[in-house]
Formats: sequence, C-alpha cells, structure tokens
Amino acid sequence: MYEASLTILKKIEENGFKAYIVGGFVRDKILNIESVDVDICTNATPKDLSLIFNDIKYTGLKYGSVTLIYKSIHFEITTFRKDIGYIDNRVPKKVKYIDNLVDDLKRRDFTMNTLCIDSNGNIIDLFSSISDIQNRVVKMIGNPKIRLKEDSLRILRAIRFATVLDFELDEELKKYIKKYGYLLKKLSKNRRKEELNKIFSSPNILKGINYLKELNLVEYLELVNFDNVKITSSIIGVWAQVGSNYSFSNHELEMIKQINELLNKDLYSPYNLYYYGLYVSHIVGEIKDIDKKIITKLYNDLPIHSRKDIDLNGKEIMDILSIKDTSKIKIIVKDLEVHILSCSIINNKDVLINYVLKKYK
Repeated sequence: MYEASLTILKKIEENGFKAYIVGGFVRDKILNIESVDVDICTNATPKDLSLIFNDIKYTGLKYGSVTLIYKSIHFEITTFRKDIGYIDNRVPKKVKYIDNLVDDLKRRDFTMNTLCIDSNGNIIDLFSSISDIQNRVVKMIGNPKIRLKEDSLRILRAIRFATVLDFELDEELKKYIKKYGYLLKKLSKNRRKEELNKIFSSPNILKGINYLKELNLVEYLELVNFDNVKITSSIIGVWAQVGSNYSFSNHELEMIKQINELLNKDLYSPYNLYYYGLYVSHIVGEIKDIDKKIITKLYNDLPIHSRKDIDLNGKEIMDILSIKDTSKIKIIVKDLEVHILSCSIINNKDVLINYVLKKYK
C-alpha cells in the first residue's frame, strides 16, 4: 500500500502538481502501527485528477475529495482547501481551493494529523508534530477556543485519539473541551455513537471513560448510569448499560434486551444459561464480576445447549401424540427443555417418549 501511494504521488507530480500522503497513515507510521487507510492531499483539483487517473469516483466533491481505486486499493485524495465559515458548529459553509500546503494543514484538527510524506518518502513536519507524538499528547492546530466551536466533533475525536493511542490531552485543549462540551448536544447521535464506539471498543477504554467524566461530557452525550458502568470485553455490553438514548440495529437491540433481562435474573440458573447462551452470559458475568471460567464450566455442563440436542424432535412428538397443532408442540418442547435442564428427566428418547405419552396423550 505504501509503495502504491508513492506511485500515485509521482503520477500526480508528473502532471505538474504537488501531492503528499497526509494524516493518520503518517502518524501511525511514526508509532509503528499498521494502517490500511491512506489519505492524499494535492493542489490538483478533482477535475485535474480525473484527467490523470481513470478510476476516479466523486465521493466527496463538495469538499474537494475524490476516491481513487488503484491496484484494488481505495485512496482518498483531497484538494488543498480553506474552509470558510461553519454551519451548526459542524460543517464548513464553503470551501475554497488553494495552492498552499501549510494553509491546508492548518484547517486540520490535531498536530499529529498534519504530518506528510512526499513522493521520495521524506516526512514533512511543519507543526512540531513528531515532538507531540513522542510526548504522546493530543494538541490542537490553532486556538482550541476557535477550533472546537467550528466543529464540535473535534471534542470527541480528541478523546478518541487519547484513548486509542494512549495519549494525554493537552491542558489548553482540555480547558476548552470542558468549556464548550455543551456543543455536543447539537451533534447528531449517529456521529456521537461512531466516536463512542471507537472509545468503548478500545482496550484502553478506561482512559476514555475517565476523560468523559473529568471533562463533564456525560450529560451532553446523554449517557445514563455512567458512574456505575462496568467495562466488558464486548462493546454491546457497555452500550447495554449506558446507551438507552441511542439508536441501534435490530440485532443490537435484541442483544441489549437480553443482557438487561439476564442482569435481573439468576445467572447460575441452568435454564437462564441455556436460554441466553454463553455470549450474553459472559457479558452479564463481566458486569456482575463473576469469573468467566465459572460461567463457561456451568454452561458446558448443561445436558443440552439447544433444542436440536433434545433426543426427541417436534415431528416425532406430533407422530406419537397424533396431533398437528404446532403451538401445542412448542409448549411440549419447552416443557422438555425445563425438565432436562433441571435434571428431573434424562435426555433419552425412550424416557422422553414415556414422559410425553403420560403427560400429554
């Protein structure tokens, strides 16, 4: 990917323009983190780029961005620009193409994201970014008082970078995040959730949680029960505790429903372990501080783990009882589940047939 990126830069330069790899890829290269996203900035306009490359997709033309598919890899290429004014503390009113790399970098959020690489592989550091990376600090380009009011998403991005990279927030940045945290109320819940997902799924989640508390952002983010949140290995376990005001997919909603149901039930119950399954049981165990090994052993020791394990299926029950009412079959199967799991009957076909005939014939 890196070599392909340099080839693209040279191709753009051959046509009389400047081009650089910029942002996260360069930052991650300094940190020895493998990155799969490459952003390129250039003074070539989208129209210029369409004349240089065949596989240009106009994915963000409003902001001077296009996507180039080169060797089956997607590269985002953005024209040097200046953002003029902002709407709703979030998006620029207007963008103006410019011919100056420094001015383009000044519109970016944090110093660590302004590093560039030229076509010869040289790193260009115009804002002491390497020093900030080495000191593991998230520092804003320009005045945080102005930059955060321009785009409130930068508040969550700062905390996300500090969390994921295990950096500290610059003191001046912290001061203005605390002052302008209320701007997050205007940020869409989808954008909030995207950033919170990255914080909650980080191995360093505790740092993110502590920053959200320290900087008084919990109320503005509409997170509930946040003081008592327990860290889980699954992001859905965190959301189940704090995210009642957010939107989720149907699958996520079902998982959250099951987690919250099981939190109010006996996790050691064989039927609950069976009904909710090992995944949900592990999450609830983490919230309740129950050793994962204990839950795993209890689950593995269950006589059955699904209805398929019952040694008498629905069709066989219909045959021996000479009935066709499937709703009644469901009741009988549920009855068998309960008795097998409580070990009051053995999961053996003859035993189960005898039980069904005696009770339901």
